[in-house]
Amino acid sequence: MSGKVITRTVWILSLVSLCTDIASEMLYPVMPVYLSSIGFSVLFIGILEGLAEAISGLGKGYFGSLSDRTGNRIGFVRWGYFLSAVSKPLLGISRLPLVVFGARTLDRVGKGVRTAARDAMLAGESTPATRGRVFGLHRAMDTTGAVLGPAFALVWLWHAPESFRPLFFLAFVPGILAIGLLFGVKTTKPQPVLSPKLYRFRNFLDYWRNADPAYRRLILPLLLFTLFNSSDYFLLLHIRQSGYSDITVIGIYIGYNLIYALASYPLGILADRFGLKRVLVLGLVMFAVVYAGMGVTHSLLGFAGLFLLYGLYAAATEGITKAWISNNCRGADTGTAIGTFTAFQSLCAMLASMLAGYLALVTSMATVFLVSGGVAVVVAIIIVSTHKPTSEG
Repeated sequence: MSGKVITRTVWILSLVSLCTDIASEMLYPVMPVYLSSIGFSVLFIGILEGLAEAISGLGKGYFGSLSDRTGNRIGFVRWGYFLSAVSKPLLGISRLPLVVFGARTLDRVGKGVRTAARDAMLAGESTPATRGRVFGLHRAMDTTGAVLGPAFALVWLWHAPESFRPLFFLAFVPGILAIGLLFGVKTTKPQPVLSPKLYRFRNFLDYWRNADPAYRRLILPLLLFTLFNSSDYFLLLHIRQSGYSDITVIGIYIGYNLIYALASYPLGILADRFGLKRVLVLGLVMFAVVYAGMGVTHSLLGFAGLFLLYGLYAAATEGITKAWISNNCRGADTGTAIGTFTAFQSLCAMLASMLAGYLALVTSMATVFLVSGGVAVVVAIIIVSTHKPTSEG
C-alpha cells in the first residue's frame, strides 16, 4: 500500500459504488410503490425483501471466504457488479411475481459475490488508524449515488407520473459504466491462502467459532439490532400511506441520502480520532430517536426531519462497523470476517422484514417502529458496557 491515505484503488472502488448506487437507487424508492401497484401486499414485500437479503448475506459469507482463499478479490468484485447490473432491466421485463423475485434475487447474488471482497480490498488499502476515513469516503461516494439516482427518478416521474418500468432499463447504463471502471484497478497476481478445492460452504461458519472473542462481542449485539431493523421499504411505505405523493417520498429519501453522503467521511475522520465505538453508539441512539418518532408522527415536517437524522445514523454506523470489524481480524481473513458478519446480518434482516410485515398486519406500523427503536437503545447499552476503547484497534 502507498503512503497515501486515499489511494487510486480506493478512489476507483468508491466511484464504482457511486455508479452502481445511481442504478440501484433510481429504483429503490419506487420499488415498494411499484410492487404494491402490481399486487404485492405489505407482507409479501417483507418476504421478498427478507429472502433477497438472506441470499445476499449468505453469498457475502461464502464468497468473502473464497476470496480470502483464492486471493483473487478483484475477480469477485467484477462478477458481482456485473450480475447486479444485468438484473435491472430484468425487473422491467415482466410483472409476474416469479420474474420480479428472480431479478431481485440476481441483484442480491451480485451484491453477495462482490461485497466482502471489495471491503477486504478497502481494508488492505488502509491501516487501523485510517480505516474510519477510508470506509467513510467509500460510503460517502456510494451514498452520493443514492442521491443522484432518486433525483433522476424524481425528474422522470415528474414528467411521466407512475411510469415506473422505463426506469428499470435506464438503470442499466450506470451499472455498465461501473463495470468498465473496475478495469482501471491495478492488481497483482493472486496469492491463494488455501486451494479452492478445499473450500466448503460452511468454512465461514467455522471462522465464527475460531474468531477473536472481541470480534464475537462486537457482532452479537449488532446482529440483535439487525433482527429488529426491517427494510427501509417500510419507512417509505409508511410515508406514502400517510397520504403523501410518490414525488414527496422520493424527495425525502433524497434528503436522507444527501445527509448520509455528506456526513460519512467527516464521521469517519471523527471515528479515527475519538474512537469507532463512540461514533457507532451515537448512531444507534439516533436510530432509536428516528424510529420512535416514526411511530408517532404523520406530518411532512416530522418525516423530513426524522429522515435527515436517519442519514446521520447511517453515516455513523455503516462504514464504521466494517472498519471496526477489520481491526479485529487478520488481514488475510478480512473477507471472511466481514462476510461472516454480513451473512448472519442478512439472515437476521430476512427475519426482521418478515416480522415487521407480520406485525404491521396484526398491529400497526407504529408498533414496529417503536419496538425497533427500543432494541437499538438496548444494543447501544450492551456495546458501551462490553467494549473498552482498546478493543477498537
